[in-house]
Amino acid sequence: MNQKNPEKGYVALLGWSLGAIDAVDRFDRRYVVVAPEWAEAYAKEHDIPFIPWDFERLNDRSYEIAQMLQDKGVDVAIPLFEETVEWAGAINSVLLDQPRLFGQAMLFRDKALMKRRAQLGGIRVGIFEEAHDKADVVRFLKRVNQTLLKLHGDPNDPIHMKAFDKAGCLGHRVIRTPDDVDNIPDDEFPALLESHLDGWEFAVEAWIHGGKIRFLNISEYVTLGYSVFVPATPELESYRPQITRQIEKLIKTFDIEFGFVHPEYFVTNDGVMYFGEVAYRPPGFNVFELLERSYGFNAYQGLVLAFDPKTTDEEIEAFFPQPVADATGHAGCFGVYPRRRVVSELQIPEETENHPYFEFHELNPPWEQKVTKRTAFGTHWGLVYFYGDDPHRMRDLLKHQEELDFYV
Repeated sequence: MNQKNPEKGYVALLGWSLGAIDAVDRFDRRYVVVAPEWAEAYAKEHDIPFIPWDFERLNDRSYEIAQMLQDKGVDVAIPLFEETVEWAGAINSVLLDQPRLFGQAMLFRDKALMKRRAQLGGIRVGIFEEAHDKADVVRFLKRVNQTLLKLHGDPNDPIHMKAFDKAGCLGHRVIRTPDDVDNIPDDEFPALLESHLDGWEFAVEAWIHGGKIRFLNISEYVTLGYSVFVPATPELESYRPQITRQIEKLIKTFDIEFGFVHPEYFVTNDGVMYFGEVAYRPPGFNVFELLERSYGFNAYQGLVLAFDPKTTDEEIEAFFPQPVADATGHAGCFGVYPRRRVVSELQIPEETENHPYFEFHELNPPWEQKVTKRTAFGTHWGLVYFYGDDPHRMRDLLKHQEELDFYV
């Protein structure tokens, strides 16, 4: 454990993440982990400062956790997962005595509210609407395609249906025909409907302190829900000035003074940038680990710096590298999903394992033989990691993994 500096902020990590705990344990800030009870025994055994809390239940006791943290002298709460963003907003509105932080967290959690706020701030978004039942989905599909002047017999332009408040690809469906709508279970409503944006989709990770961007990374998706790498290709990096302006607009529109944002955007063929959504927590697909592999800095420690009100400008400047210029190579990962309906064993393809960019994988042998049908984007079975010096070779390598069987 590193020597803790009592002059610096005391932070609460909301959610259980061993990567985050390990990073903060090696950092100079005091910390406490607020996580579900099932993690308590492990925390005790490994001397991890811990408070058990059930994030599932928003109730009249919700104020209690803010009081507990305030009594301990905690300065700020950091959300590690989508499900703890609202809690962080509620807690920080008490700890920092800024009531609007809770309202801001609600915007980050509700995708429809988020899009409205973005639109009010002059940020470009596609057409969107809330759906309360299947009839709403069919109506939206028809209206979007009517607007696009589709003729009878033309294939429909797809629409997207997303859960209001889930992370990433969870609950994300692509709908092309009214028949697709029949397959949607009733418990997925209400949901957000969006028009399809044709273009290059990518993500951004931005650490913010004092209302200013302190480090901005552009993550290149090879295929959404399957693969990502950092830093991006020079082609995508050429949009950095435009992307930076978009993030500055986002900071202003959502009134963000500190912390970390993970927005997603589309660039259309004519170079117009559309806002997809924004999260106020670390990204999925282990992008923080990829950044550390590529740049050498720990992104979780950067998270603490961005949230801590006692962080100085000098600390931030010394901590974060120069984007792209300071990267030693490109780090990427591929999320494996079995391509067969029945599998019996894990078998890493030889061409993957023997590739000079291959580093390691986190795949386990299959639990059962029958592979459940991947609803929407579904959840991958584990990640395979790569590292190398050529971004185009990395992109092509990640794309090629989609054609290989890891489970046979």
